[in-house]
Amino acid sequence: MATTTQPLSTARAQLFAQLGPEQTYDIAIVGGGATGLGVALDAAARGFKVVLVESHDFAKGTSSRATKLVHGGVRYLAQGNISLVREALHERTTLLNNAPYLAQPLPFVMPSYQWWETPFYGIGLKMYDALAGKAGLGSTEFLNRDQTLSALPTALPAGLKGGVKYWDGQFNDARLALAIGRTAVGKGALLLNYCRANDLLYTDGKVAGLVCEDTQTGTTYRIQARCVVNAAGVWVDELRQKDGAANGADGRRPTKPMVAPSQGVHIVVDREFLGGEVALMVPKTADGRVLFAVPWLGKVILGTTDTPRNDLAREPLPFKEEVDFILSESARYLRRAPTRADVKSVWVGLRPLVKPQDDDGDNTKGISREHTVLVSRSGLVTVTGGKWTTYRAMAEDVLSKCEEKGLLKATAKGVTTHLRLVGANGAPVPVQSISKAPGLHSYGDEQAAVQALPGADKPLCDGLTEAMVRFAARYEYAIKVEDVLARRSRLLFLDARLASTLAERVGAILQEETGIDPEVAAFVSLAKHYLELPQ
Repeated sequence: MATTTQPLSTARAQLFAQLGPEQTYDIAIVGGGATGLGVALDAAARGFKVVLVESHDFAKGTSSRATKLVHGGVRYLAQGNISLVREALHERTTLLNNAPYLAQPLPFVMPSYQWWETPFYGIGLKMYDALAGKAGLGSTEFLNRDQTLSALPTALPAGLKGGVKYWDGQFNDARLALAIGRTAVGKGALLLNYCRANDLLYTDGKVAGLVCEDTQTGTTYRIQARCVVNAAGVWVDELRQKDGAANGADGRRPTKPMVAPSQGVHIVVDREFLGGEVALMVPKTADGRVLFAVPWLGKVILGTTDTPRNDLAREPLPFKEEVDFILSESARYLRRAPTRADVKSVWVGLRPLVKPQDDDGDNTKGISREHTVLVSRSGLVTVTGGKWTTYRAMAEDVLSKCEEKGLLKATAKGVTTHLRLVGANGAPVPVQSISKAPGLHSYGDEQAAVQALPGADKPLCDGLTEAMVRFAARYEYAIKVEDVLARRSRLLFLDARLASTLAERVGAILQEETGIDPEVAAFVSLAKHYLELPQ
């Protein structure tokens, strides 16, 4: 187990005590999403002394708001980016192997309503299979009309010609992020959520650490580190601007923004709108975007959009046209189209799309067109872009750049390729499909530890018990009701109204466990936000 069972307020104090002035870390990471946690795990697994700070909760931002797909990127294949697809397919298999209880294969069907669609998309997906090779999850199949309706029983039958079935993967993003982080802790890393990086420290003009603040107590800490990695996702430019300002006296141009945020909207409805265990994928909607209908934890996720957004709100609202797009496009392919009244939850994620950069001429475009690693003149390492599927490869790229610039000693990479995550290291347990209802299967081989806690026989709702809340507080860094109902369990993302009704009970358990204000009222307000559909 990763922590003790003492009140978390005491446990947090002990964690922060490790930031004493006599401590110097090899690497300090800002950002507790998929990218930052991946870097922390890779660095700790190589033997580096690692600290990671996250201003909110782990995976609070983009990393808990994915479409829940572990995929090679079919659209990149259409663009001819073979190397990127091959890398993603390799990483897809690695991820599924290292956390089989949180990431699993999932069949998809593309229904064809034009005669040419089945052969056209089918040939491309056969190439997808060929690129995957031994890492393939299943063979692409050409389906006739009856076979397509058998796989997608709620598909609109009028005009249906057939379809193509192929395989990719799905996962529980927020819980996977937590598993990566806890695995890093097991390798010696120090992780701190609700700890905001306010500024950078410098020695002789070079980045030498962070100034951070425990947002729960207001206490400020100075972290000495040989290397600082800025992995704050769409928010990386905030720290980059501070770095640029601190080094502006050398006549350098003002730091250019690196990220152009794009908004993705997802709508959740009941399982009956899709039925079965097969996802629906439309490769080209009326305006050229992709549409998914994905079975996930007993519900169906409809999405996603791709809309430029200028602000960096932590809880962005969907635009009316995005909601209208998802619902209207769903009506073109589903026998019974969901309406606004059927929506159980709607969430928005900001994707960090990388602008063309020439930051000191040090852009690692050659590593990947999906993510970018920059090193400023002062030595601040920034990584952004990319996608969940390739988080591990991104971490390797970051550390390679740190070593190339002399910020870390050179080490052999590949240490995380076969490193199974927390929950996948003990005695094998039956793996239940994560497309079905939530429950103990989300804990892998830690199920017995959850069941041993008080309240294992006291359900709060289907798939959530009092013991799970206690486990979240004792071993999973949960402080607030939101931490539990949004990310340790996924109830806010599945049924925001139901989640709101449980806030008081979850808050009482957290208060008992941690001695910290669980912010019940704030969560109730947030849950309303997840039910807001612009008219």
